[in-house]
Amino acid sequence: MASSVSFMATAMAMACVLLAASSSRTCYAARMLADTPATAAAAAAPPAALPVLPAVPALPTTLPPMPAIPAVPQAALPPMPAVPTVPAVVPNAAALPPMPAVPAIPAVPKVSLPPMPAVPAVTLPPMPAGIPAVPAVTLPPMPSIPTVNVPMPFQAPPPSA
Repeated sequence: MASSVSFMATAMAMACVLLAASSSRTCYAARMLADTPATAAAAAAPPAALPVLPAVPALPTTLPPMPAIPAVPQAALPPMPAVPTVPAVVPNAAALPPMPAVPAIPAVPKVSLPPMPAVPAVTLPPMPAGIPAVPAVTLPPMPSIPTVNVPMPFQAPPPSA
């Protein structure tokens, strides 16, 4: 309540300052009146007087005392039941039969491939006359790229100290 009253007072003060600060040369109504003949301005009725704003009543500065909060009765809960024990899934190890022996895997014989036959050399026919030879092109050396350490967006964060 108090903040809304102070906001209204601030807004009213700012409006009054803006109205007072605007000069007659920049006001649209003043330019309109300056452009009209003096007879038309004299014939216009004088503006009605603005009503006076009522005074804002003073707000109390102290708040009424806080009403007492009734006490909440203590609730007594029943005791937590005991957790039942889980029976062992594997019965006594001595009662289990022995594990059967795993049969031996036979050795896999080594397989070797025959040697690759020799490929005969192929000679190309000479270039036909009238086709220019492709000139040899040498490229400039590749500039070195500086190393930049950029953090990865999905990398795990470093361990905390």
